[in-house]
Amino acid sequence: MPVLELREIEKSFGTTRALRGVNLRLERGEVHAIIGENGAGKSTLMKTIAGALPPDAGTITLRGKPFSPSNTLHARRQGITLIHQELSLAPHLSVAENIFMGIEPSRYGWLDRTAINAKSRAVLESFGNTDIRPEAKVGSLSTATQQIVEICRAISAEAEIVLMDEPTSSLQRGDVEHLFGLIRKLKKDGVSIIYISHFLEEVREIADSFTILRDGLSVLTGRLADVTDNVIVSQMVGREISEMFPKRLPVPSSEPIFEVEQLSAPPELMQASFSVRPGEIFGIAGLMGAGRTKMARVLFGLDDAHTGKLRIRGRIPLDINSSPTRRIHDGVGYLSEDRKNEGLAVNLSLADNITATRFSACSQYGWLDRRKQASMAAARMDELGVRADSPEQRVVSLSGGNQQKVAIARLLHQDADVLLLDEPTRGIDIGSKAKIYETIAALAQEGKAIVMISSYLPELFGMCDRIAVMSRGVLLPAKPVTECTPEEVMQAAIGYSLNAI
Repeated sequence: MPVLELREIEKSFGTTRALRGVNLRLERGEVHAIIGENGAGKSTLMKTIAGALPPDAGTITLRGKPFSPSNTLHARRQGITLIHQELSLAPHLSVAENIFMGIEPSRYGWLDRTAINAKSRAVLESFGNTDIRPEAKVGSLSTATQQIVEICRAISAEAEIVLMDEPTSSLQRGDVEHLFGLIRKLKKDGVSIIYISHFLEEVREIADSFTILRDGLSVLTGRLADVTDNVIVSQMVGREISEMFPKRLPVPSSEPIFEVEQLSAPPELMQASFSVRPGEIFGIAGLMGAGRTKMARVLFGLDDAHTGKLRIRGRIPLDINSSPTRRIHDGVGYLSEDRKNEGLAVNLSLADNITATRFSACSQYGWLDRRKQASMAAARMDELGVRADSPEQRVVSLSGGNQQKVAIARLLHQDADVLLLDEPTRGIDIGSKAKIYETIAALAQEGKAIVMISSYLPELFGMCDRIAVMSRGVLLPAKPVTECTPEEVMQAAIGYSLNAI
């Protein structure tokens, strides 16, 4: 008897049918992967199981009995807990308070802080993170560390079923290995896991079985060992993808369009120097927290530099600490790794977000032409395959992957000469990744200079002309992608040796 079974689950939001008939069977001690494109209904399905959303139709059976959770606390008390794709932590509370929220230990009716800190420390140690203090405020932690706290909250519930929605999206490889080790331990203890990931290599490493969702329907299910990646991808997107990375022509010899000299912003960024030619995709690898994002923020004027010179088209801006407005005027575009808090104004429409950095293209005499704005936004949405009802729809209503596409659509509309892309495909499904790669390659072909920061080595080696490694705040000398290997790049990232690559 399965521990959890779903039959013909349906869920609509207005005229949008997120789930149109999903079937799923989860056995005890099994890791079951949910695979699908952005907008296929994966997160909606997880929220339905976790009690956050009631289904419109269909049945859920838990341990052989009908199950209709009234809310997430009800589901949690029945042994089901959810690790959200978008972090759902209380930033003003401590790590310990977030981990045990709703099940806090008490003494005479008062929160027992000694007990909650001790229990939190034990949970953190089980994940392999002894350097996160239970007393620390969550709002002061990095995105990657907050992701670990989110995972530990699920562990603390001692659930029978754990729902993991993109749990590794903000983790570096060492933490991913800790998570996989924990999943294997949970399996051994009889815990069942539903796992969502856009990385097929992760799915194959950790999952036993799978269900593919497409447009709200479960289109294929089975054992992972019985299907190839090509079958999975074609069922996900409804078509075959011949090549993930587009073929590119060699970059012509020319003067750099973007030059950075001795840039520093201690303690995160100690030293960075590089240049990018028109038509070149310049990759930056490294571990999270190594200084890559800090460098991008300084270059775009979001954070102040301590030292450095910046040349764009051979001229030097008067002030290295110019504002983002000035950088946009200089022809620089920026894609933040944190789309939720920095990359998008999620309560505004798609049209407002896409055209935000170049309203002049859709205005006249200082007045915004709404029809022209909607038309321009719709063209960019079609170009990137954004799934939305209209340009007037609010960004907050979209899936995470479609939100990422909106952020990239804004760069296309801005038409910048230099693009700083920080984790451009994070949270993007395989089919959408292929489209994003095609778009980036086309921008390079137009003569744009592109700086691509990524933790995903296959895309750096598949897309970039040269790669430089950031290690402990220092950007090491760049090399042509044909002259280094992924193993050498990782060694340089971990070991910080100028001769590592």
